[in-house]
Amino acid sequence: MGKKTIVIGIGNLILKDEGVGVHAVRKLKAMELPEGVEVIDCGTDIMGILAVVQNFERIIVIDALKAGGEPGTIYRITPEEVMQDYKRSLSLHEVDFLDVLGMAKQLGGHGEVVIIGVEPKEISCSIDLTPEIEAKLPHIMDAVFSEINVF
Repeated sequence: MGKKTIVIGIGNLILKDEGVGVHAVRKLKAMELPEGVEVIDCGTDIMGILAVVQNFERIIVIDALKAGGEPGTIYRITPEEVMQDYKRSLSLHEVDFLDVLGMAKQLGGHGEVVIIGVEPKEISCSIDLTPEIEAKLPHIMDAVFSEINVF
């Protein structure tokens, strides 16, 4: 493996809270990050991650996650947990992301993966997050930094 950690923001920026991963990584890019940490805005290009995930020891994904909690609830899950809950139609993107991880594994592997999911309040046409989700961005940053510091 090459570099230490990558933080990937997934989401559709024009669908309100669906874009929380993109909003979060844009904030992270403006922050001072520890050495060995990269941040990318994947948007909706899930397949574009394939070439990237194989080069990192640790992969942190930020995405909207419909799991039935209160809007703004922050979840920390692994791909294995997503697969266990797949029957509940848990997520907006994680299943596609899991397909990419499966491909990466067949091509030689990938690092440890953690998903920071955020329960959306509203998914509709707008580039702005709802106020409830916008208010959670500092907590999302805290969750990401907790993951970075664990490694």
